[in-house]
Amino acid sequence: MSIKLYNTMSRTQEEFKSIEDGKVSMYCCGPTVYNYAHIGNLRTYIFEDLLHRTLEHAGYKVDHVMNITDVGHLTGDGDDGEDKISKRAKETGKSVWDIARFYTDAFFRDEEHLNITRPGTVCKATDHIQDMIELIKKLEANGHTYVSGGNVYFSIDTIDDYGKLARLSLDDLKEGARIEVDSNKRNPKDFVLWFTNSKFKDQAMVWPSPWGVGYPGWHIECSAMSSRYLGDHFDIHCGGIDAIPVHHTNEIAQSEAASGKKPWVNYWCHGEFLLNDKGKMSKSTGEFLTLSVLEGKGYNALDYRYFCLSGHYRSQLKFSFEALDHAKSARESLVKRVAELKKSEAAAPGEKASSYRDQFFAAMENDLMAPQALAVLWSMLKDKEVSDGEKLSVLLEMDEILGLRLDEVKAADEGGSDIPDEIRALAEERTAAKKAKDFARADAIRAELKDKGYLIKDTPQGPVLERV
Repeated sequence: MSIKLYNTMSRTQEEFKSIEDGKVSMYCCGPTVYNYAHIGNLRTYIFEDLLHRTLEHAGYKVDHVMNITDVGHLTGDGDDGEDKISKRAKETGKSVWDIARFYTDAFFRDEEHLNITRPGTVCKATDHIQDMIELIKKLEANGHTYVSGGNVYFSIDTIDDYGKLARLSLDDLKEGARIEVDSNKRNPKDFVLWFTNSKFKDQAMVWPSPWGVGYPGWHIECSAMSSRYLGDHFDIHCGGIDAIPVHHTNEIAQSEAASGKKPWVNYWCHGEFLLNDKGKMSKSTGEFLTLSVLEGKGYNALDYRYFCLSGHYRSQLKFSFEALDHAKSARESLVKRVAELKKSEAAAPGEKASSYRDQFFAAMENDLMAPQALAVLWSMLKDKEVSDGEKLSVLLEMDEILGLRLDEVKAADEGGSDIPDEIRALAEERTAAKKAKDFARADAIRAELKDKGYLIKDTPQGPVLERV
């Protein structure tokens, strides 16, 4: 069955056809590592993981590239403000390198807890400065740049289709309504490719370049790294919907101007916002939740993954703890059901079980309709005409996309526990330490368990272990 994806460029759902048979080239905008990822950010990475898994299940080999922005992303979406990582370093008294390393590690820890498939290529901006310089030199040779006030700018007037992704009408744009216009720009929508030290005299991360010592603009990073690993023309580019009007618009402009190839990317896929009571979840307003906060409240990271599966990636999703409680209950019910099913041997699906299987994958291949796919899953579980062995076999295949770690659930007659013996041994050691009033050791074991992905809760009935 063919895969259909909604393409932001055409504003229509299209049948997916890869450039190279059997292979998909996919680039996803990664995190800017100056703070923890909030759960709204993580929703985007869960959607991209569903896409990766769906493509793989359909038989494609996925060449998945994701960047780590560890320099150059400013506090504004355009060219205003200061480097977010430098700003964070000043606030904490740590080096910019320590800040980037700490939050990169935190991001991948969150991804591991959420069972998100790690991209085959993860590239840091600071490792690819020369690639960015070479791309700027190519743009310069093609007549798309100018130097003003010490900075190198991309001139949008040198191309005839700027803003096509966002469908911007340049005549209608009222620049300056949100940010102060950069007086160095010939056109208010021009953007910086390279900042020299004329921008920030005390910038911590700087490199030599043909235009002076400085650092790259935010947008050039993704163009340089995607072309380095995927070439000048690739299949899919993903990100959050907020990247459309500025970041992805500028990526397209500079990438197509450099290579002369159009289109640069065939399919643009964007995830919608996660909302809270005050609207869009955002780091800039301070109104955001992290995965570790949810885990600290007793939720499993996979409860949040299940919550995200309950909404389509292109629809805004309203977060509340009541909704998360419903997702937690549903996931735990599913785990218990799988534990019961594992008393039986997995069996080849018959006609009816195969029908459920086909419906599930048809939903996922239809622009990742995860809520519809979950509904099919629960219908199969309730169907008495499908044997437990068949249900188990189909469920485990469904979970290759859902990513809820159902394969790790043990059979109910084995205690229904997926907690390894070594983890249980640590928990027992902690109990013994508490009885001996060695509270320092007990606290150390609790911290060690958390690092290993387990939360221990003290209850009137005794300590309870949960995977986080």
